[in-house]
Amino acid sequence: MPKREDLKSILIIGSGPIVIGQACEFDYAGSQSLRSLREDGIETILINSNPATIMTDPSMADHVYLKPLTTKSIIQILKDHPQIDAVLPTMGGQTALNLCIEADEKGIWKDFDVKLIGVDIDAINITEDREKFRELMLEIGVGMAPQATATSFLQGKEIAQEFGFPLVIRASYTLGGAGASIVHDPADFDDLLRRGLEISPIHEVMIDKAMMGWKEFELELLRDKNDNVVIICSIENMDPMGIHTGDSITVAPAMTLSDRTYQKMRDMAIHMMRSIGDFEGGCNVQFAVSPDEKEEIIAIEINPRVSRSSALASKATGYPIAKIATKLAIGYTLDELDNQITKSTSALFEPTLDYVIVKIPRWNFDKFEGSNRELGLQMKSVGEVMGIGRSFQEALHKATQSLEISRNGLGADGKGYTNYDQILSKLRFASWDRVFVIYDAIQMGIPLSRIHEITKIDMWFLRQYEELHQLEKEITAHNKIDTISKDLLLEAKQKGFADRQIAHMLSCLESEVHTKRKELGINRVFKLVDTCAAEFKAKTPYYYSTFEAEIETPDGKRYVHNESIVTDKKKIIVLGSGPNRIGQGIEFDYCCVHGVLAAAECGYETIMINCNPETVSTDFDTADKLYFEPVFWEHIYDIIQHEKPEGVIVQLGGQTALKLAEKLSKYGIKIIGTSFEALDLAEDRGSFSTLLKENNIPYPEFDIATTADEAAAIADVLDFPILVRPSYVLGGQGMKIVINKQELEETVVDLLRRMPGNHLLLDHYLDGAIEAEADAICDGENIYIIGIMEHIEPCGIHSGDSNATLPPFNLGEFVMQQIKDHTKKIALALNTVGLINIQFAIKDDIVYIIEANPRASRTVPFISKAYKEPYVNYATKVMLGEKKVTDFDFNPQLEGFAIKQPVFSFNKFPNVDKRLGPEMKSTGESILFIDSLKDDEFYDLYSRRKMYLSK
Repeated sequence: MPKREDLKSILIIGSGPIVIGQACEFDYAGSQSLRSLREDGIETILINSNPATIMTDPSMADHVYLKPLTTKSIIQILKDHPQIDAVLPTMGGQTALNLCIEADEKGIWKDFDVKLIGVDIDAINITEDREKFRELMLEIGVGMAPQATATSFLQGKEIAQEFGFPLVIRASYTLGGAGASIVHDPADFDDLLRRGLEISPIHEVMIDKAMMGWKEFELELLRDKNDNVVIICSIENMDPMGIHTGDSITVAPAMTLSDRTYQKMRDMAIHMMRSIGDFEGGCNVQFAVSPDEKEEIIAIEINPRVSRSSALASKATGYPIAKIATKLAIGYTLDELDNQITKSTSALFEPTLDYVIVKIPRWNFDKFEGSNRELGLQMKSVGEVMGIGRSFQEALHKATQSLEISRNGLGADGKGYTNYDQILSKLRFASWDRVFVIYDAIQMGIPLSRIHEITKIDMWFLRQYEELHQLEKEITAHNKIDTISKDLLLEAKQKGFADRQIAHMLSCLESEVHTKRKELGINRVFKLVDTCAAEFKAKTPYYYSTFEAEIETPDGKRYVHNESIVTDKKKIIVLGSGPNRIGQGIEFDYCCVHGVLAAAECGYETIMINCNPETVSTDFDTADKLYFEPVFWEHIYDIIQHEKPEGVIVQLGGQTALKLAEKLSKYGIKIIGTSFEALDLAEDRGSFSTLLKENNIPYPEFDIATTADEAAAIADVLDFPILVRPSYVLGGQGMKIVINKQELEETVVDLLRRMPGNHLLLDHYLDGAIEAEADAICDGENIYIIGIMEHIEPCGIHSGDSNATLPPFNLGEFVMQQIKDHTKKIALALNTVGLINIQFAIKDDIVYIIEANPRASRTVPFISKAYKEPYVNYATKVMLGEKKVTDFDFNPQLEGFAIKQPVFSFNKFPNVDKRLGPEMKSTGESILFIDSLKDDEFYDLYSRRKMYLSK
């Protein structure tokens, strides 16, 4: 049975701005879904208010509505498009599901004769209403933890008395574990119960007996209308029950499960999916397993939609879950669809992995001062990384190298903890850096049995750690690089140790280790991610790296097998932006995807390097070749040596890619677009100010300090208030406005402790100034300003946290001319080739320069969406030298104003100071279009502009 003929036009609901608990994995799912529908000639209409994502790009759907996710917007779209036949709500996370339910309750789908596909309302209600779900599970014979529902404070108290502690409180109809908590101490129960009842939109909580120490597993399923069900991926949480899966280190395939228990879990998951409703599409099921020989299984929950883990499972297996789930929703069956990787077998199969993947979350606690950093049932991470290796150890190392937190992997970098009590505390109260602390504990000599007793992490994982530590000891005993054997060095590389770590063990340089392994023939080889353990030939160029022992043929020839075949085409490498974090989010992924597509249009073979499993840049068919690798020097250099590209694009991947520009330049690798020297000049405040002075461009008085004494002396000259900020950071990390010498000393001492050797910039803060910014494209001779935005909040609030209007609403002609003149002068003086973003402070009609960044900025996607112009595409063609700025016919279209509105995730950190300042705290953004400044929403924003300013 092919697809349904009654579906010609489909509405997809997106997930809105990025928040903790619902990030870009849903944009990845939605993007895949849109592409999947268009392949079948179906008209696509999208509603999503997020301007930063590739999903809302005009090229993704036939009609894109950047509107608030409300039933009012839905009604307007359905009136404008009476041809819409169906709505697919399963790609947009909890936001889309909740909106779909609300529209159903209001009778909107019925009024407009719109069918619901991919899921049914009953299935959503059963899985979200924990009481109904529990009753159904007991009815079908699936075990669950003792639990009961409370819709009032009194009911909750009675349940707690009956069950005893520890208990788990979960709020109904929430995302990312909002309002969930584990209660060990009866004294904390009342507050946590009240909080759960308040956060739940239906004021209902489920109280469970806590299954502390049980192991947690997830299965990703797909089902078609003929009731064929496949399990795409099994995922094991290294962390036991009690930590939200979004905050857990997870491993695929499951490592410590017996086959007997896995088969039983499989059967239970399929039974559960079939029992909750009759629908076609994706489903995620979570289980807990007792940590004893019995391996008793209980169900935790089931999500009848594409979930956070679906993106991970897609990247882990090479099986595009969202794409296939969409095909199933429009009536295809699994046996009719192609395996997207082999192109020669059907999608009715279960992927087999001949490698291991490890996902580690990425947190941003430094942005939420005073927050509770202990991990629990409420998700707190802002992004994630994935490492692929031939063993758990290699994948774990690659994931830790991808995090970008100044660690080179597990241990062997001199940055571990050495205080016994601190280590035990971090193990006992699950800390964000526990993945590293386990290694520190083993290094200190704490027995595995003790670590297991505290953390309840399975002994199999702990023994893997122990083996790594034994290997480190063995290498360290050599003292010198000359004496290390080929076998030992190969083993270290196979287990994921970076050259930098091995150099630390042997007290030598990273480059010496690299040279030594090249001499010994220990080279990185690249393997295909092929869904079927090489049983069938894969057609998709999706690679990870590993190290292999040499194979010897009968005629004495020795070689290692490399599956990445290098073509003779001219190639361009685009460096991705790594894990999402505050200050560097999905907007840089948007830029990378557009960069890849533009380079392909210019006839280049495109190569993407990135390690973020949530995004479109790591989709297997975005670039001609995808290397799912850490954006980490050693990995990049080996890929470059293998592929020999024309050059590398660094200006689209945020600070992650930019930080590698110096090394690329040093090793003689061509940087496409603006040179490293120009990038460095913009970062070096001293040189940059000299450039401004030579061009008669005003800037706030400033100086540079490397000690607290120097800072105190500078303060005497500059005058308070002073803005203190470290060099080479993104998202205003560590920035503070200080108003006296005591605050200055505390800030400087703290920053130099966190970032030793950093040059701190001290600027006189222009109190009460207006802030504005400009983005432009420059080809070294000609400049086109793509957009000038005025911030509604005063100067002093980070640009990423400000509401900003395009075009400006309150800047006179004299000020606008200064902005244009300064932008052109700076872009040319920096020899910019590609994109540049400049930020300004305006006081007494004088425009001062705050900073210039000759790279893609956070605002480029926003301006592109507002003006309906593909600016990153144009900028990439300029970088590649294919076009001049004057070759483009720029035609921006915007009636009225577009407002960029930041979105915060403070609800995850209830006790944190919510005031805003020069350090960025927002996790995402939405776009609001208004016809005039008389609009109520603009008036409301403007009247509150100073409310959150903190100094």
